[in-house]
Amino acid sequence: MQTVIIGSGNVAYHLAKAFVLNNIPLTQIFGRNEGDLKKISEELNIPYSTEILEDAELYILCVSDHSVENVSKIIIKKDCLVAHTSGSLPKEILVGDYRKSSFYPLQTFSKSKDLDYEKIPFFIEAENEDDKKLLFTIASKISKNVMESTYEKRKYIHLIAVFACNFVNHLFSRAKEISDSQEIPFDYFLPLIDETVHKIYEIEPRSAQTGPAVRNDERVLQLHEQLLQGESLEIYKTMNHSIQEMYEL
Repeated sequence: MQTVIIGSGNVAYHLAKAFVLNNIPLTQIFGRNEGDLKKISEELNIPYSTEILEDAELYILCVSDHSVENVSKIIIKKDCLVAHTSGSLPKEILVGDYRKSSFYPLQTFSKSKDLDYEKIPFFIEAENEDDKKLLFTIASKISKNVMESTYEKRKYIHLIAVFACNFVNHLFSRAKEISDSQEIPFDYFLPLIDETVHKIYEIEPRSAQTGPAVRNDERVLQLHEQLLQGESLEIYKTMNHSIQEMYEL
């Protein structure tokens, strides 16, 4: 079927690449950033435009959450299906006289990092069974993990993702700030990070918790607080308090 991806950022790039690698035809990639669109077009051999939106049966919006509503208004075709890729917006945010849906890939996307697309969970929501089956068929060509999800459930999926990914990555960034300030190579900590992540494949995260907070080691906690200041100190105190609350220490 004729499909257009709207957007030129990380999600648009990876979704377009997943389509191409799985032989799912794309009619066009459309957006406002000509430089990024041209790079995607040249790499994946997909026509692009910043001006003329091609006629299609399916439009997939890969734009920021705050842009979804306005961007959806440029689609004036009535007999088509439009899907956004947001985890935190209802399908009803789409504005137009067309069939509305969501096509949410649960992953963190960066253009510079390759991904194993078949492992990415896709969450599908549509107004009718035919559209749901269509999106399931497309997603199933990309991933082995495709599920239906209501907006109410998807909101929590997105919230959990923020805790499990965005917050964790921010802690990595703070840790690297400290290691850089002390001229300690951050690479030293990569085996620890790898083991922390791999361990929860086999052990419940709650059971895998280690460190001075869960041991209630006040000496180490106070020592660390003396080494920190500003936001890093506040994060340290907040995280330790949360750990101790969870284990009722």
